[in-house]
Amino acid sequence: MKVIAFREVSKYYGGRVAVGDFSLEIEEGERLVILGPSGCGKTTLLRLVAGFIPPDSGSIMIGGEIVAADGRIIKPPEERGVGMVFQDLALWPHLTVKENLAFGLKAKGVPKREREERIREIVDLVQMGEYVQAKPAELSGGQQQRVALARALVLQPKVLLMDEPLSSLDLELSVRLRGEVLKLQKDLGFTLLYVTHDREEAFDIGTRVVVMTGNGRIERIGSIEEVRAYLVARTTASKLPGQNLDEQSA
Repeated sequence: MKVIAFREVSKYYGGRVAVGDFSLEIEEGERLVILGPSGCGKTTLLRLVAGFIPPDSGSIMIGGEIVAADGRIIKPPEERGVGMVFQDLALWPHLTVKENLAFGLKAKGVPKREREERIREIVDLVQMGEYVQAKPAELSGGQQQRVALARALVLQPKVLLMDEPLSSLDLELSVRLRGEVLKLQKDLGFTLLYVTHDREEAFDIGTRVVVMTGNGRIERIGSIEEVRAYLVARTTASKLPGQNLDEQSA
């Protein structure tokens, strides 16, 4: 089943193309990674799916239903079954871990008893059970990442969006948290749409990778093996005088 579908989606900022004629389908349970440099439209794509902004043209479908099209948000963020982990985490600094997790549940009207049960289950899954009364400033970077992940997952989203979530961490911690994300995705079964500029992170996380160009378009899409081979060929071709990638691949 196709959980997300982009149909010729474009988004502009001040006349500049952020995303251009973007078409893509994402299957249920898939781990799709969008890979590309800063400014190539990766975060804009997540914001479009989340419902924070509308596409200027084209349409977006979630679960077979059109949620946005041609400048209109048809279905608001809270009704899309989508969770998001932001690059800057966006944790409430004055709230405890438990309060951060409860915030969205209260907004959705989840009864207190169910809220308590969900929070207890998710903090155990992300190994933060002993820190429920701590505030973000009292936690390490890795612990804050786990709280941000738990806050998104406690809402039981069908789709989880992650925007460069590990970019501020050192390599050892980043690699460890990649493994934790994969385990959570396997255990909970959500569809993952993950954004990064880091190739190895993309290859560790994804089952399929989209390589973006600098003007918000798809340069390449394929399996980990296909994209890895393509990027190696592209790098090799760029080092050969007078030879472009198409010539190198021919």
